[in-house]
Amino acid sequence: MRILLLPLLAGCALAQLADYANSGYRTPEGRARVANSLSAHDREQTQRPRDLVAALGLKPGMTVADVGTGVGFMLPYLAEPVGAEGKVFAEDIFPDFLEKARANAKAKNLSTVAFIHGTEKDPKLPEDAVDVVLVLDVYHHFDFPADMLAGIHKSLKSGGRLVIVDFYKEGFRDPKHIRLDQVDVAKEIESNGFRLHSTGPFSEGRQYIAVFAKKAAK
Repeated sequence: MRILLLPLLAGCALAQLADYANSGYRTPEGRARVANSLSAHDREQTQRPRDLVAALGLKPGMTVADVGTGVGFMLPYLAEPVGAEGKVFAEDIFPDFLEKARANAKAKNLSTVAFIHGTEKDPKLPEDAVDVVLVLDVYHHFDFPADMLAGIHKSLKSGGRLVIVDFYKEGFRDPKHIRLDQVDVAKEIESNGFRLHSTGPFSEGRQYIAVFAKKAAK
């Protein structure tokens, strides 16, 4: 009995790690409320998308992925620097979010954006195709971080970068919402095929930015 229970318990420990943070996403009504906040009129000031894009170091012809794109707020800012020869992948696990992101991209004539319906375990990005993966305010929502990181790792080209922007756990309005603090996020990501390149504050006292390099497969 003890031998049989151990794998089961191990599986439970790994599952649904962000269950608390994701409680507001379980119904269409909940996601509609989230969508309103993601497209709030003041988000350009609070999120500083142009500063974020500058930090990503995007260049013409690059391919960038927005994992957890939501309503597609970042898509026009990502599409601009990579230009007509570049590519933007907009990934989300919720079809209703992707529908809103598609509508926003169409309204802004973003012809270089491709939409991907991922899962909670796999972003389903094309393999060895992406220069930069952005995970903006989304890492704390990963229920299965090891699986998601494996998918992101496969999608990145040699020398590709994973960029995490997320909230500080300390001082957040509901600390239980943020699964790990900045230091432990870095440890978790480094244990899944990445090397921390740089980290620091993005918006003072609110968000940090951490840049990771893809490690070569052994």
